[in-house]
Amino acid sequence: MGAVAVQQSNWSYVLNEPTRILVADDDPILCEFASVHLSSPTAVIETASDGAAALSLLAGGQFDVALVDIAMPELDGFALLEKIRAEPKLRHLPVIMLTGLEDIASIDRAFSLGANSFVTKPVNWRLLNYHVRYVLRSSRVERQLRKARHHAETKEAAYNRTLLAFEVECRGVLKSILQHTESARAGGLPPEILACMQRIEELAVAALGRWDDASVGTGGDTNVAAPLTSAPAIKEPDRCSCG
Repeated sequence: MGAVAVQQSNWSYVLNEPTRILVADDDPILCEFASVHLSSPTAVIETASDGAAALSLLAGGQFDVALVDIAMPELDGFALLEKIRAEPKLRHLPVIMLTGLEDIASIDRAFSLGANSFVTKPVNWRLLNYHVRYVLRSSRVERQLRKARHHAETKEAAYNRTLLAFEVECRGVLKSILQHTESARAGGLPPEILACMQRIEELAVAALGRWDDASVGTGGDTNVAAPLTSAPAIKEPDRCSCG
């Protein structure tokens, strides 16, 4: 079976968007190769010779992705990855393990600690460029989803606060009505007026009971307004003739 001929296209940079990459590896030759093969007019490469130096650079700068060797002095790649995922500022940073280890245990441990990808040496640098671009794009989508989720949660919290304020105000009005009607009963009012007041009290008590029943569904959370639509409708008593 003959080899498939591939037409040579014009050279182009794979990493053609503003990107800042940290390469952590104790091999100075690999770091130099990374600086040559991954850099572009828009991609900046910085290197660290061990995990401790890499963590210091990450803490002090804004990187888009980190390529991390596993076998390094001071702080190995696994320990560095654990510290990255434990740091709130860095926990979502894309991390690609770039290593000569390819055993199952190393691969499984890397992903269990939060690695985004795993690339073995020797490195195909052109392929690695595409790999980095893919990881960056996936990370961008995840970041947008986190932002959208945060926005939705913020709107929901504001909505609940508004409903809760409305509920508190309505409860206050209904309790005030009950207090006033109770005081008015002692004033020797005509029977038809008292009948109307009784009906008003029944409506107020029913409305308060409706909120209390609905509050059970929120687990007593005072930050969540009781959903009125989930409670049964109030049956209005027969109209009185006092008006």
